[in-house]
Amino acid sequence: MWSYQHAGFTVHQLPVLRDNYIYLIESRTSNALIAVDPAEAVTVRNACKLLGKPLTHIFNTHHHWDHTDGNLALKKDFACVIVGAGHDADRIPGIDLAVSESAPPQVDGLNITVLNVPGHTSGHIAYVMDDALFCGDTLFGAGCGRLFEGTPAQMLHSLNKIAILNGSTKVYCAHEYTLANLKFAQAIDADNPALIERIADDKNSRRQHLPTIPSSIAIETSTNPFLRPLDGSFCQIYATAHNINSDPLTVFTDIRRRKDAW
Repeated sequence: MWSYQHAGFTVHQLPVLRDNYIYLIESRTSNALIAVDPAEAVTVRNACKLLGKPLTHIFNTHHHWDHTDGNLALKKDFACVIVGAGHDADRIPGIDLAVSESAPPQVDGLNITVLNVPGHTSGHIAYVMDDALFCGDTLFGAGCGRLFEGTPAQMLHSLNKIAILNGSTKVYCAHEYTLANLKFAQAIDADNPALIERIADDKNSRRQHLPTIPSSIAIETSTNPFLRPLDGSFCQIYATAHNINSDPLTVFTDIRRRKDAW
């Protein structure tokens, strides 16, 4: 378990399964303890015991099993409140509180915003708490989720919502995919000095058995191939190299197609 301090809360990062991360958000001004996307129950249960606190909430970003499989067991153990997207409530196991951009969850001691970010799934949401983003499978380290239920236009719109957050915002995504994603990023953006620096830094972290996550919005906007189409100069260079139109959606769609076949 790795822990990161924010103003008023601590984020505990729990590695589970093959490459998932569960996050425990521990308020320092209330008794709130929130599990984000619990892929399994046992790891969360053990972490709660270590912290000496009961789980009060579960925040789900989307319905996939590797984000919700611990819901019902943890609800049985702790009587915690399960939170998820109102427009996808029928696919969130055990949901108690349906939320949206206009109706975010109210938790003592925490300032929480909900972003509607469809693309990976039609009902995907993300949670922003001050300078921390919990984005599930919408944004990864140097990548983004596959478009299982959404369109390229939806995903690009969702990523733009994320990209305009403050650059210092920490990105807590749900999988450790960064090194594989960086190989693809290098193949399409090889001359990017920020990307070259990131590859060296993240390889060094993994050699030390440390996570590459959290990253930051600033890091992602400068190195993530799925956010690079938001930069007009990148679009021009990429479009010329691949003989396509230079509008952001065309560039994003082509990059996503190439990644799917990578």
